[in-house]
Amino acid sequence: MLTTEEKGRVLEILAPLISHPRVQEMKEYIQHGDVTTYEHCMTVAAECYEYALRHGSRVNIEALVRAAFLHDFYLYDWHERGDGSHRLHGFRHARRAAANARREFGISPLEDRIIRSHMWPLTFFTFPRSREGWILTYIDKKVSWRETLNQRKRKYVTPGK
Repeated sequence: MLTTEEKGRVLEILAPLISHPRVQEMKEYIQHGDVTTYEHCMTVAAECYEYALRHGSRVNIEALVRAAFLHDFYLYDWHERGDGSHRLHGFRHARRAAANARREFGISPLEDRIIRSHMWPLTFFTFPRSREGWILTYIDKKVSWRETLNQRKRKYVTPGK
C-alpha cells in the first residue's frame, strides 16, 4: 500500500496527463466488470510505482508510471460488438493506445515500447524488452484478474449470505 507521500508522487508524475480531455474520456468506458478504463489505468500506474519501489528495481520510474497510465489509452468500449472494429481487442489495443499516446502526449520511445508490449504473450512478437515493460505486463495482468474476479464474486454472491 502506498503512503500518502508516494500517492502524491504518482499524481505529480501523472499531472500533465490526467486533466487532458482525451484522458478524461477514459472515465466513460468500462474495462473489467464495473471498473472504468481510467480507474484501471490509475490502479495499474500506482501498483507499478509501488512494485518498483518495494522491489528495488532500477527503472525509469517516470516512464513506467506514465506508460502504465496510458497502456489502455485506446478510447473505445471494447465490449461493443457492432461494426467489428473491436474484434481481437486483446491483440490490437496496445498498438492503438501507443499511437494515441504518441499523438496526444509525444511519449518517449521507451514509453511507446512499454505500452505496445504490455499484452505479451498475446502479442507474441512484441514482447517486453525492459524492466519497465516486464513490470507493466505483470502488474496489468494482476490487476485485470483481480478486477474480473471481484466482479464475478459480486455477481454470484447470494444476498443475505
